[in-house]
Amino acid sequence: MPQGWGQRVASPLQQLLWQNLKLNVLAVLVGAAGGFGAILFRWFIYWVGDLAFYHRLSYTYLPPSEHGLGPWVVLLPAAGGLLVGLITRYFAPETKGHGVPEVMAAMATQGGRIRPRVALAKVLASGICIGTGGSAGREGPIVQIGSSLGSAIGQLLRLPTSDLKVLVGCGAAAGIAATFNAPIAGVIFTIELILLELRTRSFVPLVIASTFATIISRSFLGAQPAFVVPPYQFEHPVELVLYLVLGLVAAAVGVIEIESLYRTEGLFERLRLPALAKPVLGGLLLGLVGLALPQVFGTGYETVDKILQRGFSEVGLGLLGFLLLLGAAKVVALSLTLGSGGSGGVFAPSLFVGAAIGGAFGVAVNLLFPGITAPYPAYAMVGMAAVFSAASRATLTSIVMLFEMTRNYEIILPLMFACVVADVVAWLLYRETIYTKKLIRRGILIVPELELNLLRTRLVRDVMQKAVETVREDTPVRRVQELMVTTGHPSFPVVDGEGRLVGIVTHKEVLRALKGDPDRPVGEVAIKNVVVAYPDEPLDVVWDRLQRSRVGRLPVVDRADPKRLVGFLSQGDIIAHVRWEG
Repeated sequence: MPQGWGQRVASPLQQLLWQNLKLNVLAVLVGAAGGFGAILFRWFIYWVGDLAFYHRLSYTYLPPSEHGLGPWVVLLPAAGGLLVGLITRYFAPETKGHGVPEVMAAMATQGGRIRPRVALAKVLASGICIGTGGSAGREGPIVQIGSSLGSAIGQLLRLPTSDLKVLVGCGAAAGIAATFNAPIAGVIFTIELILLELRTRSFVPLVIASTFATIISRSFLGAQPAFVVPPYQFEHPVELVLYLVLGLVAAAVGVIEIESLYRTEGLFERLRLPALAKPVLGGLLLGLVGLALPQVFGTGYETVDKILQRGFSEVGLGLLGFLLLLGAAKVVALSLTLGSGGSGGVFAPSLFVGAAIGGAFGVAVNLLFPGITAPYPAYAMVGMAAVFSAASRATLTSIVMLFEMTRNYEIILPLMFACVVADVVAWLLYRETIYTKKLIRRGILIVPELELNLLRTRLVRDVMQKAVETVREDTPVRRVQELMVTTGHPSFPVVDGEGRLVGIVTHKEVLRALKGDPDRPVGEVAIKNVVVAYPDEPLDVVWDRLQRSRVGRLPVVDRADPKRLVGFLSQGDIIAHVRWEG
């Protein structure tokens, strides 16, 4: 049996078993870290909120909407914006925004490597932002916090990229599970949005991490669901048509939410103001919205709970208008918070918007079709899941998350139906999601499709040959031909006296040159316009490049210094890796 993390074992089967055991043991550690991180993050938000809105020091939660500050409340989000701006500018820029796109980008371009300081910075930035009234949620920050903890552990142990990515996913699953008391949703969220793969090797650690995080969370925060609601149910088959319409409405609302957020972000980026002034301005504008409708401050879960519990006035046109106003105001508040440079998630605001719009829809159909429709909170529940499904296209996550957060199984049929309708229609209207839109703006393309594609989940650095045989540019062609015969290599990188890449030579150039002057320097016949790969690229991208260029091998160069050769990659290397991993 192995004696250390990196010791070689006797056979491939033993090595595979040891790697899986190692990941599962580390998943326990990451799950525990994510669970405690979620608890501390929630307590920090409560502490900041109580201090900001009620001028007391405690860890109990009082809704910011019940404050007694009067017009002075306008200054609170602005002060929070200033502090968040300082953290994101001088300590960890990755903490700006809603967290999940940053983790997705790290998985796609950095092999899951996230700076350890991000965990602390995200706790501070998002805790201050939400605690001072920022209209954002906890899920994005806790995904980034848990993922950075998993990444830090993997980097400390110098794990390969494939294992490191699994630990990042474990951190994300643990954070979601602990924050929302939703262990199944934590796993599904990570599969749909972070790992984009479903294999036993990664699925088992995700379940382990989610389980341990949930146990720890329930030990400190209790086992009750996020929302305690009456058992609403599907009342009449005709209602399915109404839920179809609600799915269409949710699709439009989800697209509006995405557009509003990123158009606001673009507007703030174009403003000729100091970087630190932008979140302050956004906070002031948010404060003005909150002065009129204080329900938009913070996560807004107390308002969602009130909608689900029928805590507002009797069904009528007044309630219909009020819920529509709340939904629109929350979209504006979210856009101002994150668009100006704040820090927080988009899940809670999407639930708020969905509950308000779905509740308004429920009020309308109760007025139009009395006797055959469920109470309006049933439509609010379905609207919550459908709007998030439309915005994120994480439909399975939306369905399971709402079920785990409410424990109401009776509403599952219209819930599933409305979510898939919202997903498909939103995709037809707007191809990007609220997460991938952020990455597209940075030039990072991620296709959010769940499929077993090993090439997409591995990077060049995982497979490339690091010991590269090169030839200097002054080497005679005759000598290069001898090297090709003795080594069997069909091509060589050509470097200068300092070892910097100047070209590549294949057997075609060598054979052509041998017909002329065999002592001609190879640098004169080498191909100067070299097709290269980068260490942080996915293998599927490089495989396509190999096929298009019709070459068997590519030099791998440093992205920051394209003349610095760091490895070599061949089609054979990729095929051998896929056979082993698959």
